[in-house]
Amino acid sequence: MSRQLYTVQEGMLRTGLGRSSFFTKLASGEIRSVKVGKRRLIPDTAIDEYIERLEKQCADGRDVTYG
Repeated sequence: MSRQLYTVQEGMLRTGLGRSSFFTKLASGEIRSVKVGKRRLIPDTAIDEYIERLEKQCADGRDVTYG
């Protein structure tokens, strides 16, 4: 299985989040990221984990909040 790293822009597209919301999630650790040199990159597994948490929240009957 090959792992992939996404740019912030690509991560935003994959999650459907806007720039401010995406950076808020990165800062809080809700979406994991790594630094390679000066670049901030998001592992594909981090995006998958974030989406799975959202799906679990919905399945548990909890509202998903954005921001």
